[in-house]
Amino acid sequence: MTQTDISHTADDAPIFATALRSNWVRLRTQVLLRWVAILGQLVAITVAQRLFDLHLELGWIYLVIGISVCSNLVAVFVYPENRRLSEPEMTGVLLFDICQLGTLLLLTGGLNNPFALFVLAPVTISATVLRLGPMLLVCGAAILWITVAARWHIPLITEDGSVMRMPEDFVFGFWVSIVIGTLFVAVYARRVTAEMSAMGDALAATQMALAREQKLTDLGGVVAAAAHELGTPLATITLVSGELAEDLEDPDHLADVRLIREQADRCRDILRSMGRAGKDDLHLKSAPLGAVVQEAAEPHQGRGRALNFDIRSADGADDPQPQIQRRPEIVHGLRNLVQNAVDFAASQVWIDVRWTTDAIILRIADDGPGYPQEMLPRLGDPFLRGRGAALFRPERPGYDGMGLGLFIAKTLLERSGAELSFANGFDPDAPDRRGPRTGALVEVVWRRDRIAADAPRDALGENEAFHP
Repeated sequence: MTQTDISHTADDAPIFATALRSNWVRLRTQVLLRWVAILGQLVAITVAQRLFDLHLELGWIYLVIGISVCSNLVAVFVYPENRRLSEPEMTGVLLFDICQLGTLLLLTGGLNNPFALFVLAPVTISATVLRLGPMLLVCGAAILWITVAARWHIPLITEDGSVMRMPEDFVFGFWVSIVIGTLFVAVYARRVTAEMSAMGDALAATQMALAREQKLTDLGGVVAAAAHELGTPLATITLVSGELAEDLEDPDHLADVRLIREQADRCRDILRSMGRAGKDDLHLKSAPLGAVVQEAAEPHQGRGRALNFDIRSADGADDPQPQIQRRPEIVHGLRNLVQNAVDFAASQVWIDVRWTTDAIILRIADDGPGYPQEMLPRLGDPFLRGRGAALFRPERPGYDGMGLGLFIAKTLLERSGAELSFANGFDPDAPDRRGPRTGALVEVVWRRDRIAADAPRDALGENEAFHP
């Protein structure tokens, strides 16, 4: 697997998007659209008869429209308004609409009727709400009915016996345009809908990740408050148990007292370790740049890859390290980037942090296989797929992601004002311009005033009260 999460689906749609397409359309919406279609058909028939003096088979035409009216009435009175159509039901509805429109075309001149173009409407709906198989069924039915209507139909005859008919070449061209339009609209609408679904799923995952990070930060504050409140009683237990241990001579009682003291010390240590990462303290709303980066990378230390930090000013040694806002989206976004580097690195990951008077620059590089060249322009998009996905599969058997890690990192960091760029790196100091840093490289750049907290502070004020 290459150095980006890549998904694999059967019909070129994201995994989540195809799963969420069931029960999208309400029955009420489809009923309203059909009423509009029925009204339009009646208006078109009336205008054709009265304005153009066309001789139409009104009995058969009204029968076909009446069947559509009856189906709508059944839907209105039998099913609840909030009912949502399943995929088979939606497929049946669209096939019925195509058959009804196709039959009307057979009775009203076939492709000599300009309203034949409306066959694209059910095709468009099928491309947006159905999976590949049912969509192809609807498209096939539309092309079949158009072909039949082009070959066999009742001609449009005026009152004086004239036949309203286009030249055969025009009819054939109209048929070709509708067939091509059917295929194009189906592919285009499906592609756009799939990308919108993928983006919606990815944004939801991003919000979940940010909410999770915020909850972890809040949980750290709760633990810190608990540690503070329990510190005094635990200290009292330790002190009293120590005094009792000095006065007791019974070995059994002495062992019990010592056990109480040990357990009290253990509780104190547990609370201290749990609360060290997230006190809800105004001092920790900001932190040194290097400390925030190291905090983000901390969960991935000890995973068999060496993390090499290089934190220094780009302008000179006299420029002090800036204080930046310790925001959950920054911490979680950087953590995802470090995780991606650690996941695919052979043995080393380099995290370089630089700052100038105007910018803060972070570079994360590794010695892994790097990004596939064909995927570089699309890195940061969710649900990536690529032909090179299986190239490095032996290195990570069983790993099958969807590109959400980089997308979440990119979205969260851009939300904080960062600009991200991805590349495959090299060591500029090496004579052959090749060296250990030949894997993936991601660069994150902020304008310093977007995340810095360098303003002098005389007093922070009191910490906010904790309300359970």
